[in-house]
Amino acid sequence: MNHITYLLKANDIARKARANGNTPFGAVLVDPDGNVIMEQGNAEGDLHDATAHAERMLASRASQKYSKEFLWGCTLYTTFEPCCMCTGAIYWSNIGNIVYGLTEERLLQLTGADEKNPTFNISCRTILAAGQKPIEVLGPFDEIADQVVDVQKGFWNS
Repeated sequence: MNHITYLLKANDIARKARANGNTPFGAVLVDPDGNVIMEQGNAEGDLHDATAHAERMLASRASQKYSKEFLWGCTLYTTFEPCCMCTGAIYWSNIGNIVYGLTEERLLQLTGADEKNPTFNISCRTILAAGQKPIEVLGPFDEIADQVVDVQKGFWNS
């Protein structure tokens, strides 16, 4: 699979989320054959739901639509490393692979103390290591850092 292509697709979704007044994050779900089967941007403002992160919502929707066996072969691509909540949702939905553009630590550098994103500075790998499933994680991909950061510029108060 061409990870960069899917990560840039997630970044386009983040751009759309921002244009719609939401926090600028995006995710896509790719099946084992390389088809994008689901897309999701953050929708916190639209839904008045602080838990409406792109990854959590995508995992929830996928869990309702597809079997756990099928999802184990799928890959969730996301602009930034999933937070604690989103990592848990991905784990419980049984999505077997996570690919992210930039780290949670890099996100914290961008957002600072902005109340719109009081992020945890913890790697999804640390969270997944406490679980019982061998979910594969790839990232970060520094070659797309400029494009991902560009979508974030001017959004945060830091």
